[in-house]
Amino acid sequence: MEDVVVGPLDLAARVDEALAVQALAFGLTDEEVNVRRHIVLRHLASPGARALGATTPDGRLVGFVYGMPNDRAQWWSTVVEPYLRRAGHADWLDDVFAVTELHVHPAHQKRGIGRELITRITDEAREPRSILSAIDTESPARALYRSLGYRDLARRVLFPSAPSPYAVMGATLPLRR
Repeated sequence: MEDVVVGPLDLAARVDEALAVQALAFGLTDEEVNVRRHIVLRHLASPGARALGATTPDGRLVGFVYGMPNDRAQWWSTVVEPYLRRAGHADWLDDVFAVTELHVHPAHQKRGIGRELITRITDEAREPRSILSAIDTESPARALYRSLGYRDLARRVLFPSAPSPYAVMGATLPLRR
């Protein structure tokens, strides 16, 4: 995994660095980054929220993941719940660790960093399962999640203001190695 070290991340202190990685990995505009900054900081106030970062020897952040125990009252849950219910998976919103964001700088992708970040953060979860959403296309991210044991729980999930549909995926913990 090159000379990248994965460890605890004070995401609130390094939110701008993390969002710069996300902007490159996900193609975000400056306006979207500003909106996400507020969302990330709000999420970090949630009970059990935690983050990991991947840093180079000179301390540059090249990847991050964060998540928290799922809360049905959170916006994300209220959007995906009808889709999960229709698919017979509404129970996946309870007693589950939600991986909120996982991004690796494009120049550092396909080197095991994303795999290390998501397995490490879910290994620390007290919940027996993990849930996440990803753009509903056949992508390297979706392939990674499947290789770890995530399966589609709902497809064609539409988030307000998102240009593409998403898939909601879930896995029993610990993740497959």
